[in-house]
Amino acid sequence: MTQLKRSLFLVLLFLAGISNAQNTSKIIAKGAEVQQAGTDFAFTEGPAVAADGRVYFTDQPNDRIYVWDENSGITLWLEGTGRSNGMYFNNKEQLVTCADEKNQLAYFDANKKLQVIHEGYKGKHLNAPNDLWITPDDGIYFTDPYYHRDWWAAGHKEIQDTRGVYFVPAGGGITRVVDDFKTPNGLIGTPDGKTLYVADIEADTTWQYTIQADGTLAGKTFFAPHGSDGMTIDNKGNVYLTSGKVWVYSAKGKLLEEIEFPEQPANVCLGGAKRNILFVTARTGIYTLEMNVKGVD
Repeated sequence: MTQLKRSLFLVLLFLAGISNAQNTSKIIAKGAEVQQAGTDFAFTEGPAVAADGRVYFTDQPNDRIYVWDENSGITLWLEGTGRSNGMYFNNKEQLVTCADEKNQLAYFDANKKLQVIHEGYKGKHLNAPNDLWITPDDGIYFTDPYYHRDWWAAGHKEIQDTRGVYFVPAGGGITRVVDDFKTPNGLIGTPDGKTLYVADIEADTTWQYTIQADGTLAGKTFFAPHGSDGMTIDNKGNVYLTSGKVWVYSAKGKLLEEIEFPEQPANVCLGGAKRNILFVTARTGIYTLEMNVKGVD
């Protein structure tokens, strides 16, 4: 073999190795491709998985909540949602929401009416609850950044002294647990209730905390060099971030996957009857991808 042929052979072998590495994934189902499940929304957000695997999500500028079913597709669930953004189901299967029309944390009752869980902090309205995660004992962590909304009354302004993260225990009350972020946004916790991941989207960083018995946070540790609009976690402990694409990190902070979508992802969860469908809200569209991993409660 001549030197030229040998060089070409090595290049081809190298490229083949890259190709095989790119086509091999431990968490994405073999042969699975990104599918568009819906389109023509204004801005999709807040996917929340019900016990039956259906996913509820918001189209916030249009003040609507839709439901995705892997068999029947997408249907309108409610119009007039309090401008719901991030959502999550509690242990009573009530859909809890960050309703930023009036800067509230609330849930929908059996008649789809908003019931306020909490509003305000130290006598002032919250900036605008954005995303939330509910602990195994129904405590609620939520982020409170500030994005000015067109539906607010004239003169509405940011009034809290920091863009914080808060904890509301099941028995009521509120505690600010993070006060040193530029703009907190996505967050998710582990199913054992011991660890919380929170993204500072403006600083393009995600941090990891240990959850204390009283709901406060300790041991702030760097987790990933990306912020995130929305987050989820799978049954292997892998954490999914949305920042330009979906980034998947192991619990130890090792990058496992970079998943591209036709539109920039906003939020993410794992839904479907088997909880093995990666469900992504991405601006005007909804996308799905079959996975080898599953979601967690």
